[in-house]
Amino acid sequence: MTLTTASAGSLYAQTPPVRIGVLNDQSGLYSEFGGVGSVTAAKMAVEDFGGKVLGRPIEVLSADNQNKPDVGLSIARKWFDQDGVLAIADLTNSGVAIAVQGLAKELGRVTLASGPGTARLTNEDCSPTGFAWTWDTYSSAVGTAKTILKDGGKSWFILAADYAFGKQMAEDLTTTITSNGGKVAGHVRHPISTPDFSSFLLQAQSSKAQIIALANGGADTTTSLKQASEFGIVQGGQKIAAMALVISDVHALGLANAQGTLATDAFYWDRDDASRTFGRRYYKLTNRMPGMIQAGVYSSVLHYLKAMQAAGTDDGKIVAEKMRELPVNDFFATNGKVRVDGRMEHDMYLIEVKKPSESKEPWDYYKVLRTIPAEEATAPLSASRCPLVKK
Repeated sequence: MTLTTASAGSLYAQTPPVRIGVLNDQSGLYSEFGGVGSVTAAKMAVEDFGGKVLGRPIEVLSADNQNKPDVGLSIARKWFDQDGVLAIADLTNSGVAIAVQGLAKELGRVTLASGPGTARLTNEDCSPTGFAWTWDTYSSAVGTAKTILKDGGKSWFILAADYAFGKQMAEDLTTTITSNGGKVAGHVRHPISTPDFSSFLLQAQSSKAQIIALANGGADTTTSLKQASEFGIVQGGQKIAAMALVISDVHALGLANAQGTLATDAFYWDRDDASRTFGRRYYKLTNRMPGMIQAGVYSSVLHYLKAMQAAGTDDGKIVAEKMRELPVNDFFATNGKVRVDGRMEHDMYLIEVKKPSESKEPWDYYKVLRTIPAEEATAPLSASRCPLVKK
């Protein structure tokens, strides 16, 4: 049967493109965390999938949430109600992510959180159509602390951002440290976007703690690391563990300022052949290497499209069920598992930032000290507060 122009247009109207939104901070504190790089990563996933799913073209939309839950929620509502967006990825900023996941849950749409650190997304605010893909406060705090404690780092000072993310990170750190034979020698909170960390760092330095934990992110992490270098903290024998470090932070700081910093990361571009292949492709498009947030966005979008194809429908609830059934196998995760609470369980890596003399090429910034197995890097379901988890 030959379609007329009118009937072809009518058919297209009935089967619009599959639209995926990337919603994150593109101009503020976390603009280097995921930012426009996450948009590039999502488009790469769409390209690698073939550009179509269920016979329909795939489109990627993007917007800046300005780190404001009301702004993010307004954009998400428009995307869902007017633009036919079926899934929203990245969602850097925990407050935005919680709000948008709640809305998506009501409408049966999918959220693919890569940037936010809050564990609430898979606990009390979990959703049958919501996923936390890359990291959370548990994987970063517990994975880092347990591993460092095993290596003899027993005394800690916690410098935390004074908002929900920092408070949760500090709480997870404290619990892990004290329950595994360590002690917290001091704890101080700082306002978000602090320009001067000197008083906080001096307290940390004078505590004589072996490890200074930075429970902050984005520009707060880079500022505190730069000023810690100026105080000679690492050179003085103390170690710094950054709870939310991404490779763009290290690039901005330079190895001279960031050297010796410990962190738990979900991805490093130079870890193996598969990660290097993705990293170099991404570099050609952006002139920078991807961090774990961008890599997680790619992985989550690709898995979502694979699940939609396998399910044979774009219905969010059915696709979400299929996402939980299928294993995750790509450069980001090998045999990753999507749990009932929406958490994608995968290995993490304890890394140390190299000294300038150890770096052999641009973006050669990390030493991978240890692989943290998925079951150690992810909160046990037995402790979950997610209503979807049957005790």
